[in-house]
Amino acid sequence: MQRQDVRPQAGKSALGAAARMLAVGLAWASLAVPASRPASAADRAEPSSAAPSRPGTVLRSADLKADAALLREAYESLHPGLYRYRTRAEIDAAFDRLEREYDRDRTLGDAYLALARFTAYVQCGHTYPNFFNQGDAVRTALLERPRLPFEFRWLDGRMVVTRSYAPELRAGTEVLAIDGRPAARILADLMPYARADGGNDAKRVSDLEVQGRGRYEAFDVYFPLVHARDETQPFALEVRAAPGEPVHKLQVAAMAAKDRRVVEGTPRGETNPWTYAEVEPGVGLLTMPTWALYNSKFGWGAYLDQLFADLVARGTRDLIIDLRGNEGGDAVGDRILAHLLARDARAEPVERRTRYRAVPAALRPHLDTWDPSFFDWGESAVDAGNGFYRLTKYDDGDVGGAVIKPKAPRFTGRVWVLVGAVNSSATFEFASAVRRERVGTLVGQPTGGNQRGITGGAFFFLRLPRTGFEADLPLIGQFPVTAQPVPDAGIEPDVYVQPRVEDIAAGRDAELAAVMERIAAADKAANGPGASLR
Repeated sequence: MQRQDVRPQAGKSALGAAARMLAVGLAWASLAVPASRPASAADRAEPSSAAPSRPGTVLRSADLKADAALLREAYESLHPGLYRYRTRAEIDAAFDRLEREYDRDRTLGDAYLALARFTAYVQCGHTYPNFFNQGDAVRTALLERPRLPFEFRWLDGRMVVTRSYAPELRAGTEVLAIDGRPAARILADLMPYARADGGNDAKRVSDLEVQGRGRYEAFDVYFPLVHARDETQPFALEVRAAPGEPVHKLQVAAMAAKDRRVVEGTPRGETNPWTYAEVEPGVGLLTMPTWALYNSKFGWGAYLDQLFADLVARGTRDLIIDLRGNEGGDAVGDRILAHLLARDARAEPVERRTRYRAVPAALRPHLDTWDPSFFDWGESAVDAGNGFYRLTKYDDGDVGGAVIKPKAPRFTGRVWVLVGAVNSSATFEFASAVRRERVGTLVGQPTGGNQRGITGGAFFFLRLPRTGFEADLPLIGQFPVTAQPVPDAGIEPDVYVQPRVEDIAAGRDAELAAVMERIAAADKAANGPGASLR
């Protein structure tokens, strides 16, 4: 979760309470992700080992092992998703590996990598040593290092430039190797550190792209730690400018972290972070790069109500909602769905579970959060007798609870939702609801998240005092209530579209183009406007 100044409330939402809670702090966007807290005196204190000021600073084994023991105690006592995708034996073995890794002194960088490798192994998308929640010393040493002078996406394992800060490169260039290491090998080397829910590797790959979605992106952090290099030297690249062209070598200077473009994931003030445009008569495009509006004074509910009123008044035939790059945030999806539904819709049945009723006293000094009620759920945590407590605090009646009620005016045109692997919390829930209620067509790539359930919403920020590391600890697990097998995957789109290198080079939006082609075909087949693919 990303550091924020205002604490979101873990409250109700029609998708339901789980959707909002699981989205809390996904403000890098997603990922992106978790909410944070103000720095305490403990944060400002230096760890017991020598104050970390560079990746090579050595941390003592005794300090590392003490923090590993604290991590184990906290996660085993409080983490509701620890054994969702891994068996208890697998998690025990992973803890043992981490402790063995810390059997000897380690550099700051290696110790952080070991922690990240462990948390990624849990396969919980909200569990990691959060870049935005590290103390100043760790952040300066590990997160602000020189970076590649370009943004990129992974297309079928190929690193393709989408934006360049170096004159030698242009969008659409394929980077085949960096400092002699093949790009595909680099991706494979970094995958064990990427966060995602369950077996959703598409989300892990997405997490390792550089798209300017936040001040810290996983590739920028992990690449120089996994593949150490002389940071005073330029990057040696092997590139292909376009498909079919010869490979050539070039050197590009690294760029400072502060010079990289950053899309603010948590808008502030009254600025509207969304845009609406009519891309052609009767076809509207609503672009929503974030729903993380906790720090914003923007009246997004009223804006959406007015937008739908205008769409209906103008007779708009098609509405395209672009959620690509939007990990989640507030319960914006509820308001959109309310204007699409013809009848009440109940959220997908889920049970919200926690591992504890009250936090053990020994752990409290190491935990912080924005809501003190998370330390003791009281009677709202009902013992389920299986190592879990059913959390009723945010229920709206039955399990799964909340109901989305239609809101006038209802938009009856065609709805298209552009999705991808970044959509892993509130936007994942929205994509699932669109599919379930058949109110739109999903276009793009499979989403992030996982149909077997995700964790989040309420968080502790576990500060490991000996090393100065922080690890996010989600407190509420969402578990589907169904007798049917649930896929270990995100939501598949109705129309699969994967951009090509040629699309990026030409500046062509492949997903949007696919929607426009289908709109044209549907209108032609119906011999007029108003055709519906619902």
